[in-house]
Order: sequence, then structure tokens, then C-alpha cells
Amino acid sequence: MYRRFAIYFTPEGALAEMGSAWLGWDISQGCRVPHPRIDGLNLAALTKRPRKYGMHATIKPPMTLADGSRPEEFIEAASEIVKGLPLVALTGLRVSQIGHFLALTVEGDQTALNAMAAQVVAQLDPFRAAPTSEETNRRRQGHLTPSQGRNLARWGYPHVMEDFNFHITLTSPVKNANEVLPTAAAYFAPVLPTPFVIGALTVAGEDVDGMFHAFARLPLGG
Repeated sequence: MYRRFAIYFTPEGALAEMGSAWLGWDISQGCRVPHPRIDGLNLAALTKRPRKYGMHATIKPPMTLADGSRPEEFIEAASEIVKGLPLVALTGLRVSQIGHFLALTVEGDQTALNAMAAQVVAQLDPFRAAPTSEETNRRRQGHLTPSQGRNLARWGYPHVMEDFNFHITLTSPVKNANEVLPTAAAYFAPVLPTPFVIGALTVAGEDVDGMFHAFARLPLGG
């Protein structure tokens, strides 16, 4: 039984395997996995916050389904939308620092990627229940820009549409993220794809323990 649903990009193959080990959670199998031993890093502590989400990039943020909406209907609608979208090709991925955390970010023109994400967010929004006042107030504590505030009011999440930034989170916020970056970059370097092609999206659900599970992979139609 899932309490929230989301549309993610989730990698496959070696990148998924190494990313799952880095985070300690395999979203595709729905299970914990042991961290690799890396000198100088406590990965269990470093990845505590992003672990429950697994190796992913958010496209449609986690949401409670609106009254009267069933998961089967949400998945069917998502599948139809994704079938109508072309594949997205980018130059590659790199390990980057975003504020106080590390993430995989894309290299190359992101116009098609941003358009794809915006379409998924907008077309699946009828399935989204309105956020609670507690959820809204919590998100407003993040010092939002005016456009992020408008996104929160309209779409239930600040970092969508013109404020969308595709990334795969690798760490919790830490003061020494810049010091961890070289080690993370060396760890992921052998499995970063060139080019990086998004050929499918994933429906994921949050269980009662707060862990996310991937349970439907939706190929893009292009």
C-alpha cells in the first residue's frame, strides 16, 4: 500500500547498481543494499536523507492522489502521456555540487528535457490532491523566489516548470560537500553514460515506512 505517488527518472544497469549501493537503497527491488567501503566517507550518514527516495530524478513530485483517483488510473494516464513524448538525449551526466549537497546533473541543452518534465507535471496534475497546510507551510520555509511561490500555489511544489532542475541527489546537505565531490566523482566516473538518453520514466510509490519503490517503467514513445 502506497501513500504517495511520483514520476521519476530511474537509471538502469551499472549506474543504477552503483547508485543504489552508494545510497543504500535499491528503488527497483525495494530493498536495502550494503554501502561500499570508501576510505574517509561514512556513506550511511552522508546519504541518510536521500536514501528513502533511491537513485532517481524527480519529474512529477510525490503527491497524494485526489479523492476518487485510483492508482491504476494514475498509472494508465501516465503511460499514455509518456508514450506521446520523444526520447530526450543529452551530452552526459556529471557529479556536481548544488548548494550543500552533491548530485548528478546533466550536460548539454536541457530545452527538451525541461519541456518533457513540464508536460508530465501539467497533464498529471488532475490526479494530485491539494497539499495540506502543513505541507505548504513546510515548503514555504525554504526562502522561495516569487516564481517558486507561484509554482507551489499552482502545482503543489516549488521546483517545477521554469524552476525545474533535473538532478539525481547523492548526499544529504553537508558543510564539506566540496571536499566529498572528488571522491564521489571518481566513484561514479566509470558508469556515467555518454550520451545520456532518457528513454523511460518510472512510477514510484512511497510505502508506510517512507521508502520509495519503483513499480512501473513507462517507455517514451519517441
